[in-house]
Amino acid sequence: MANSNVVFASPFMPDRSLFAVLAGVVLILASPVQGQVNEDLKLLPNDGFAGQEFGYSVASDAGVIALGGRFDDDNGADSGSAYLFDASTGSQLRKFLPTDGAAGAQFGFSIDIGSGMVAVGAPRADDEGVTTGAAYLFDANTGTQLHKLLPADGAADDEFGCAIAIDNGIVAVGAMRDDDNGDSSGSVYLFDTSTGAQIDKLLPGDGATNNTFGEAVAMDAGILAVGAHGHSHDGLLLFPGAAYLFDVATGSQLAELRANDSQSGDFFGSAIGINDGIVAVGAWAKNIVFDHSGAAYVFDGASGEQIGSRLVPADTRDRQHFGISVAVDNGTVAVGADGDIDNGFEAGAAYVFDAFTGSEIEKLLASDGAVFQELGGSIAFDNGVVAAGAFGDAAGAGSVYVFAGEVSVTLFTDGFETGNTSSWSQTVP
Repeated sequence: MANSNVVFASPFMPDRSLFAVLAGVVLILASPVQGQVNEDLKLLPNDGFAGQEFGYSVASDAGVIALGGRFDDDNGADSGSAYLFDASTGSQLRKFLPTDGAAGAQFGFSIDIGSGMVAVGAPRADDEGVTTGAAYLFDANTGTQLHKLLPADGAADDEFGCAIAIDNGIVAVGAMRDDDNGDSSGSVYLFDTSTGAQIDKLLPGDGATNNTFGEAVAMDAGILAVGAHGHSHDGLLLFPGAAYLFDVATGSQLAELRANDSQSGDFFGSAIGINDGIVAVGAWAKNIVFDHSGAAYVFDGASGEQIGSRLVPADTRDRQHFGISVAVDNGTVAVGADGDIDNGFEAGAAYVFDAFTGSEIEKLLASDGAVFQELGGSIAFDNGVVAAGAFGDAAGAGSVYVFAGEVSVTLFTDGFETGNTSSWSQTVP
């Protein structure tokens, strides 16, 4: 998503002259407050119903939150829908439906918003065979459908549209079951937002069967980050996972990201986020505390090097699924944990961490949390505002919780190196 308002000299690293000017300056927007906090707003659609899974996908940009409800029935059973909400007021602004919506398409399975456009994936659409998938581009202001996106070489079971990202005139669409490098090896397609034309197809240098490359995508400042939880490496055969960085303009692979403590079954790469050269990768199945407690990792996009150790919450628990979703904003990382039990079994939670120090800043909980709510199953983070989906809420009707925070940033230099630290704190309503 396009959530950065700062332009740097290179895609990843800030211009060093900027740090020289700001050396020693502390920009404090709010004082960090560690602990547990509740939402400022709870978003619900005007026409929600049990089983809709509103909030299955979520994205945000410029004060607007985009949400998917993959099992909406407006165009037939499980045809799906998407919505826009005002992040400040919580009011519903618009509902999107594709002009050719069909039963089972799961429109809204994935979503992103940027530059006045909304991109929505429908991986179960059948245009070129069963579950070939499709994607759509809408004008966020008018609701007009601009383009329907289909891959030039689409085939049955590709699940094109399982992940989607939009930034700077480009839409990236994942097809995690594409077979170019073997069954379910996966791929990512790039499209021009103006024309809807396909401009590239990306494959990893070491693609292989069951890699699921393209299951998660994020894009910022001309860099595309792609997750592939099924990738096997270093003698680990059962899905330790990997992530990749690509130059959007050239299509060239820049780096392959791997956790420095990879284990089989981590599902590293099942969630991914990028902002201002910082990449966050989720590994929700990693066994920190018994089974599937989960972890997340932060990387320097310029070097591909991992920053610090893994992110794990102070109260990590068995089957917490920490890392099921991740998002990055202004040096902070929001991480979902849809299996958290503070509010009941699988009620869910979200956390905010400092990307550079790895310190946990706050834990986010729903004030009306309940069993099977799955808060944090999806997450977005823009301009200090965290939007966390809870698609299991109210018998699967779903909801989204908004936590309005502010960021404190310190920029510094020691004469040899530059760096920054940041923190997040909730704005009290």
